[in-house]
Amino acid sequence: MKLLSYPRSVVMGLLYPFVLLSYSALAILMNLIFNSRPMDDAIIRSWGQVSCKMFGVEVIVQGLENIPASGCLFLFNHTSFFDIFAMAAVIPGIRFGAKIELFKIPLFGFAMRRMGILPIDRGNREKVFDVYREAQDRLRRGERFALAPEGTRQNEEKLGPFKAGPFIFAINTGAPVIPVVIKNASQILPKHTIFPNWGVWKRPVDLRLLRPVAADGLSTKDRLVLQEKVRAEMLPFF
Repeated sequence: MKLLSYPRSVVMGLLYPFVLLSYSALAILMNLIFNSRPMDDAIIRSWGQVSCKMFGVEVIVQGLENIPASGCLFLFNHTSFFDIFAMAAVIPGIRFGAKIELFKIPLFGFAMRRMGILPIDRGNREKVFDVYREAQDRLRRGERFALAPEGTRQNEEKLGPFKAGPFIFAINTGAPVIPVVIKNASQILPKHTIFPNWGVWKRPVDLRLLRPVAADGLSTKDRLVLQEKVRAEMLPFF
């Protein structure tokens, strides 16, 4: 199976842009016609599942019972695009923050905006905080967002320094924070590589959703306290 993994990775890698654009077109069309949140959720989840299956990725998830019925903020360690695919495949109703450069991709960028993905301009801190402020009402109404508190992908599976923005976002809404620990995604598509699962036919990605960390009743002066609580929950897994 190892030998078959090489052509699989190349063929699926070349095919994937067409799959992505097809899902983008479907998402835009269904959103414009029906404007249905459950339908948008189903399209995002299907996209995540197909993206994983194309490259032999099996998502193993623990802790789904820790997802509250209300809005919440998932904060995850980030090493690969497959972090996003894996979470989209198994966590219902999730929306991500994505670097603003991705919104320039034809069709895909428009689809992300229609689906409610947050555009994160990593080079402009004030714009990032503006995006979080604009999304506060959505979080209070029960939407679920996933952000990488490290701000960018890491080269290895260890926790990098956390940014302030996601924690201020949580505090300003009182939404609980769900720490998410992701293992093995870095091996599927490490930073600066092209073809996923090169030389491996099947590989698991482990998602562990930890217990919620409360942010209600905190002020922005307590940001470091919340940040350290979340980090302390995640650190034992690294």
